Amino acid sequence: MIISKTPYRISFFGGGSDYPSWYNKYSGAVLSTSINKHLYITCRVLPKFFEHKFRIVWSKIENVQNIKDIEHPTVKNLLNFLKIKQGLEIHYDGDLPARSGMGSSSAFTVGLIKALYSLLNKKISNIQIGKKAIFFEQNIMKEIVGSQDQLITAVGGFNKIIFKKNNKFKLHNFKKEKNIKKLEKNLVLIYTGIKRTAHEIAKTYANKLITTNKSFITDMVDHVKAGEDILKKGNIDDFGKLLNAAWQAKKKLSNSISNESIDILYEQALRKGALGGKLLGAGGGGFFLFYVREEDKNSFIKSNKKMINIPFKFSHGGSEILFKDLKR
Repeated sequence: MIISKTPYRISFFGGGSDYPSWYNKYSGAVLSTSINKHLYITCRVLPKFFEHKFRIVWSKIENVQNIKDIEHPTVKNLLNFLKIKQGLEIHYDGDLPARSGMGSSSAFTVGLIKALYSLLNKKISNIQIGKKAIFFEQNIMKEIVGSQDQLITAVGGFNKIIFKKNNKFKLHNFKKEKNIKKLEKNLVLIYTGIKRTAHEIAKTYANKLITTNKSFITDMVDHVKAGEDILKKGNIDDFGKLLNAAWQAKKKLSNSISNESIDILYEQALRKGALGGKLLGAGGGGFFLFYVREEDKNSFIKSNKKMINIPFKFSHGGSEILFKDLKR
């Protein structure tokens, strides 16, 4: 049996520039971090005496004989992609809800790749897992997704990722930056309760990145450099104001990114003490990240009782194997 543990992520700035249609033409950059909320994949070889060959437990329970009959699209395609032949039982559990802007889809892909390679006793680095997850989601699954979630959930840590032409990238870790801890203390994560599918939202703007949305993506890349400068030498409160600027720019990409109820929630949060914030992921629902001064956080949370607050911290670790026992 194998148990993998993979972190969710928070993306601050640069989202949109991590789509290959953008960075293979102009290059891109994002500022993201993994957090101490995780997704767990349990995987074991099934003995032949079971009536089924594959058992997949997620929001459904699937007992099937053939991979082609598996409903879970990622599991089905990844087993084929990695040429898995033996019978398996796969369980999924997560600290946070799926389809909520926390990179859960890529964390699932990364965690399952990690577990399957460990089950096969094959060595693979977390960077290689991130690359393989990008290729799998974009080329095998044909999903309209960016390339930051796979890397951040695989490698972990607070990073600036620079995306270059020819699908190349470079990570710069901010672990030693003194203002990182201060920033962490001034952030609030709020769940809107609205679920959505990221690649469906992305469809509404991804094919316009280098045309209609070019100036907005350029602004978002500029936010990465501005955020980096704030962390190095500036007033950390400016990070909150920059989050607001990033949210206003992001909303211009598509009418599907926000709606009236989300806008109302955001404006209420600003009135009650937030300096800025943004909806995480592709938009349309999920989690809001707000910057609220540490001394104001308790009153902010109490005055927004309808909001579901999720306490969290930044994490340094990426996807890992918690348990491994291959004895038959």
